[in-house]
Amino acid sequence: MKNLLWFLFGIAGGFVLAHLVNKDPRGHEILADVDARITEFTDRMGDAYREQEARFAGLVDDVRDAAADAASNARAAASEVVENVADAAQDAARKIAD
Repeated sequence: MKNLLWFLFGIAGGFVLAHLVNKDPRGHEILADVDARITEFTDRMGDAYREQEARFAGLVDDVRDAAADAASNARAAASEVVENVADAAQDAARKIAD
């Protein structure tokens, strides 16, 4: 409970101090500079996140295409095997009938 009180006191004190610093023209300039740096940092982080997201989206699309191709090739191979087995069964049936 004591720690929470000190934490809240620290936050309130920080707001009061920032307000007093902001009233002074030099302090206002410093806070504006800090705000500009924070904005620049968050913009860079956002750009990096979107770039990484686009890169992952490209990889996912490539994997999806490769999986679709593999499934298509497997389906074609299975279909060919079924046709060959059917032909062999028909040939065997004809030989037995003859």
